[in-house]
Amino acid sequence: MVKITVIGAGNGGQALAGYLAMKGFDVALFNRSRRRIYPIIETHKIKMEGQVDGEYEVSFATTKIDEAMKGRKLFMVVVPAFAHKEIAEKMAPFLEDGQIIVLNPGRTGGALEFYNTLKRKGVKKDVIVAEAQTFIFASRMSNPGVTRIFRIKNAVPVSALPASRNPDLAETLQEVMPEFEIVKNIIYTSFNNIGVVLHPATLILNAARVETTAGKFEFYFEGISPSVAKVLEKIDEERCRVMKLFNVQPMTVKEWLSYAYDVSGQNLYHTIRNNEGYRGIYAPTSLDNRYLLEDVPMSLVPISSFGKEFGVETPVIDSMISIANVMLDGNFWETGRTVEDLGLKGWSIEKIIKFVEEGEG
Repeated sequence: MVKITVIGAGNGGQALAGYLAMKGFDVALFNRSRRRIYPIIETHKIKMEGQVDGEYEVSFATTKIDEAMKGRKLFMVVVPAFAHKEIAEKMAPFLEDGQIIVLNPGRTGGALEFYNTLKRKGVKKDVIVAEAQTFIFASRMSNPGVTRIFRIKNAVPVSALPASRNPDLAETLQEVMPEFEIVKNIIYTSFNNIGVVLHPATLILNAARVETTAGKFEFYFEGISPSVAKVLEKIDEERCRVMKLFNVQPMTVKEWLSYAYDVSGQNLYHTIRNNEGYRGIYAPTSLDNRYLLEDVPMSLVPISSFGKEFGVETPVIDSMISIANVMLDGNFWETGRTVEDLGLKGWSIEKIIKFVEEGEG
């Protein structure tokens, strides 16, 4: 049986570790700090609520990356995308031949960033880097060692970098997570980034409500009104135009909601209203949250950057980045992933496609 380590013990990491333990796998859990995993270190147990109910035992939990990696086959990285580079640097010295790393999710350009970081650190081991298009659950952690899964998505696209490693990836993932669907390449997973549509603009347009109520409202059901949904649709249109540059047919957010949750509606607003999987998911308690800190620099910025590189305008996406900069006193244009940061500046569309499908060589 595949030995798995879940890297990251937040809302998603603890849910995924408990879910895989429920399925009978040998699961370890790593987190950079002890605060989120101290009860799991002691008891080895994660309590699951919601769509999965019960208490399940992991093999061990640790804050030592070398201990978490030794002899393990599959690493499910479940950290905010802004931490991918740091995690790659931590993992690099301890990687072994035959290991597989899956970013859950990669957001936009995650596998590229992770792959490039390992190369810069001089990693020569035969490892696979892959990324999922989204996270498999809608989930929240109520306390360390206690997590709730609101809904398990029907399917999640995933691909390796380069795509020539997809058969090896499929061999392992089909045993572990049959919900994962192997797709053509990471262009599909990176640009079919649905979080970039649903998260940052909704939070920005509800900023006053978040700050005055500490997020005491249902994010999707109360935060997305008909007018907010119109803004999300424009962001989705811009994302899809950029994706089409790479000769890949995008999945619209409405199509994705049908694919992942079996819901539909006459427009995006009604489709979201029909998704009971979002019921009970409350808004962040502040703007200092991954919906901006992760999704703006690691999703909106790279999509805008690719658009600028190849002549596709993204005015609504750009406006959201600029507003987020003002609200958070930052500059995501500088800190976010860009074509240059991902090592693709000056490359043609054809060269990028060849690289993600065949790799260096």
